[in-house]
Order: sequence, then structure tokens, then C-alpha cells
Amino acid sequence: MSTRTYGLADVSLDRARWILGLVVPAFLVVGWHVAVVTGVFPPYQLPKPLAVLETLYSLAASGQLATHVSVTVQRVFFGCVVGMTLAVLLGTLTGISRTASALLDPLFQSLKNIPSLAWVPLFLLWFGIGEVAKVLLIAVGAFFPVYLNLSTGLHAVDEARREVAEVYDLTRFETLKSVVFPAALPSLFVGVRSGVGLAWMFVVAAELIGASQGLGFLMKNGRVLSRPDMIIGAILLFALFGNLTDLAVKEVEKRVVDW
Repeated sequence: MSTRTYGLADVSLDRARWILGLVVPAFLVVGWHVAVVTGVFPPYQLPKPLAVLETLYSLAASGQLATHVSVTVQRVFFGCVVGMTLAVLLGTLTGISRTASALLDPLFQSLKNIPSLAWVPLFLLWFGIGEVAKVLLIAVGAFFPVYLNLSTGLHAVDEARREVAEVYDLTRFETLKSVVFPAALPSLFVGVRSGVGLAWMFVVAAELIGASQGLGFLMKNGRVLSRPDMIIGAILLFALFGNLTDLAVKEVEKRVVDW
């Protein structure tokens, strides 16, 4: 009985937090509307919130919005799969091997400081303007947070845990599987959340380099057509889907990292 009561209270608390999180965005929308109506910003620079919604509705009704969204989501998905898979492999390697860490970590620490747009000319030269260049650019963004957090998390595993594994005569593989890696899971999920966020940022750069579909293309098209409503609509969609994917990762984390 007590467990059920606690569960209901926990759900109510989550709902209260979710509603509370809408307060600031609501005030921002109201302030946005007031700023346009009072002439602080002219409509050709900042359209009314309702104008943005009407543009998104028009795009949705024509079927264009679904196409742009699905293309962008696919690029982010495949970019995350490629980048995070490599990050887990290399992060695990450098996290459990001091030799591998000494060889590879300085390189990755240097590469992570390169801005996303700096990769664009090189990727265009190597892979052209096709999907490969876009997916790999997104993969770069997803790679570094996962790699850094996992490698750091593995290094930081309490030595006492390793000693317990030795007491039970676990092999190196069993120790990694049952003791070390589970202890580093919270760090891994921090990296995954950051990696997904960066993937959504990198997809903008990816879709500005010759894409004919996607939310980034929608933003570029809005700039060409002098349509701030289209640009802001695309930005809001980036924020929405970025937040939804972050919530999805958090939900997976709750189920996996259940201490």
C-alpha cells in the first residue's frame, strides 16, 4: 500500500515539475507577442507567435513539414548511431587501458575543440554534398561527449569495487562487464544526453551545406525568402525535438541505471 502511494506521489511530482517548466516559456511567448504588437520589433524582423504557428500549420497541411522533420530526424539518428558506437568502443578502450589513453586521448582532446563549421569544407571535399557527409558531420558532434564522459567515468571507478571483483576471482572481462562498466553508466548517460544535444546542433550545419530537405534547409529557405516566420518555426522545432530526444534518453537512463 505504501509503495503504491509513493508511486502516485512521484507521478504527481513529475507532472507538477513538467507544468512548472512551462511557466517561463509561456511568459517568453507573451513578451514576444507584446514586443511585436507595441512596435519594439517590426514584423519583418520578428513576426507574431500566431504568424509562426500559421506558417507551421500551412507547411504541415501541405505535407512539407513532415518530410523536413523526418529527414532531419533520420540524419540525427544515424549520426548518433555512428558517432556513439565509435565513442563507446574508444571510450572503453582508453578508460581501461592506460597505454591506449596515453596514445589516443591527447588527440581526441585536441579534436574536440574544432568548431563544427570547420569540418564542413573538409567533409565536402572528401564526401561531396550527399548524405554521407551530413551523417558523418553529425557523428562528430555526437562522438566527443560520449567518449569523454565514458572514458572519464571508467577511470573514476572506485578502486574498492575492483578489489571486490578480485576477492570473487572474476576475470578481467567479468570485472569489466559486472563491476566497472555498470559503475560508469551514469557518466555514459551524461555523455549520451550531451551527444544528442550536440547532434541536433551539428545537423543545422550539416543541412546548410547543400541539403534540399530538412529543418536546416527550411531555415536557409526562410532566409532566402526573407521569411522570419519560417526561420523561427524551424528553430522552435529544433528546440522541441531536441527536448523530446533528451527526455527519451532520460527515460532510458531511469530504467537502465536503477540503483
